[in-house]
Amino acid sequence: MSGLGQLREQREAAAVQRRREQELLRRGRIFNARLRTIGIDKDALDVQVKERKIQEAIEKARDEKFANDMKRNDRLMCLLEERQKSEIKDMNKSLREFQKNQTPETRREFDLNDPEALKKDRPARVSDTDPRCTVSGMQKFAGEDLNYEQRMKFQKEQLREWSLQQQKDWKTALAGQKLADDLYDKYRIEIDQKIMEEQRKEEESRRAVCTATKDFNRIQAAELAHKKELDKSQTLRENMDEITSLLQGDFLSENPDQALSPLGNRVLVDRWKGMSQDQLMAIRHCQKEQVLENLRMKEQERQRDAEWDRQRLQAARVQLLLEREQQRRHRERRRDLDFMNADLSQEQRAKNIYLKEEEYSNIPTAQYYAQFNTSTR
Repeated sequence: MSGLGQLREQREAAAVQRRREQELLRRGRIFNARLRTIGIDKDALDVQVKERKIQEAIEKARDEKFANDMKRNDRLMCLLEERQKSEIKDMNKSLREFQKNQTPETRREFDLNDPEALKKDRPARVSDTDPRCTVSGMQKFAGEDLNYEQRMKFQKEQLREWSLQQQKDWKTALAGQKLADDLYDKYRIEIDQKIMEEQRKEEESRRAVCTATKDFNRIQAAELAHKKELDKSQTLRENMDEITSLLQGDFLSENPDQALSPLGNRVLVDRWKGMSQDQLMAIRHCQKEQVLENLRMKEQERQRDAEWDRQRLQAARVQLLLEREQQRRHRERRRDLDFMNADLSQEQRAKNIYLKEEEYSNIPTAQYYAQFNTSTR
């Protein structure tokens, strides 16, 4: 994932750098007073037109080559299809000839499909020497084979005929295969010759395209060199005219009158060469007045701040005096309250003593001692 991220970042950085370079080139074309024209950039358009023509020529040559390749492939496909059809046709023809030359009587399975088999059929047993009397037919038993030599001779003759027929069929098949191979080789040689002819034509067309491309590139190079020479001479002439115009113009001579606008009392900032001495003196006088005004405003602000400080100090003193007066009154009230509490406490103590004396004087002596002991406990 880190490798993919780095590749993505490199791709994005390359795209940003490419856009920056294109923007710098565009700015160079737009802000260049010598190359810029009103409306469009004709040189750039001419270069684009030439590049477009070259690109179209290259694309046309590539399309023609692709079309020739497609035609050649189509011809090869047609030739291959024709060869395949011809091979299938020859094989079918050989098979039909083989089937036509082969008679039904010579086939090995003819006895199973013989239409006159019932007519040729014989009874189950004609004689004791009947070869059709097999063991499963229960017509002939072991020890009763009297025609063994004839039967073996007949079987050998039958095997010989079958072998001869197979050899004949094999020779016929080999002859047909050889004929098919000869026809295929001849057809392949013809196809190869046609392919070589097509390749030769393709090489000739490719050489013709290369020759035409070289001629076109040579003409384009000559036109480009001639155009560069004309552009170089034109640029040199324009540079000389521009240098002469600049040397004789108001910009390098620094004429102050060129900054005056024809539309009114305005100044053209791109032609302004600086202020005059009167304008500089007026600006300095205005700056001095602004400095004095600032000093005066600062003095007023300082006086206002001093008045505010004085009023705050006076208010603080008054507040401090009020707090001290309040504390003094609070102490006096506290002292009076303490005196009052002390008087009340003495009165309450005297009253309690008096009440106790009265109570002790009214009770008997024994009870007085009992209460006294109780109270002391």
